[in-house]
Amino acid sequence: MARNAPAAIPADLRARLEAARLDLLALCRALDRMDLSPAEIPQRLMRKLFELDADYVEALWALDQPAGSLNMRAMLRDTAAALQQLPEACTRFRKNLPKRAHPTLAQLELTVRHGLDPAEAYNMVPGRSPQIG
Repeated sequence: MARNAPAAIPADLRARLEAARLDLLALCRALDRMDLSPAEIPQRLMRKLFELDADYVEALWALDQPAGSLNMRAMLRDTAAALQQLPEACTRFRKNLPKRAHPTLAQLELTVRHGLDPAEAYNMVPGRSPQIG
C-alpha cells in the first residue's frame, strides 16, 4: 500500500461509535435513576468511561470532516483502541458498584437503552445535534 494512500474507514465504524455512545448514555442515565451515593460509584472508573465517550465524540466528529483534513490513520488507530477498551471498562465499573445495585442497574440500562433516540449518539458532537441529525 502506498504511504500516502487514504486510510480505509471500516463500513461499520460510525454504527459502532453510535452504539458505544448510546450504551454509555444508557448506563449513565440508569445510574442517575438509582439510589446510589457518590461514594458508592467508582469515580475513577466512571472517569475512564467519560474519557472513552469523549474519544467516541471526537471520532464521530472526525468522520464528518473533509477528506484529507485530518490524519485518519491516527484517528482510526486511536478509535479502534478506545472501542476495544469499552467492554472491559464497563465490566470493571459494574463490578465495583455495590452488589445490591447489579440487578436493578442491568434492568434499568436495558429499559433506558431501548428508549433512547439514536440521534442522541450525536449529543456533544461539534456541528451536530439531535435536531440536525
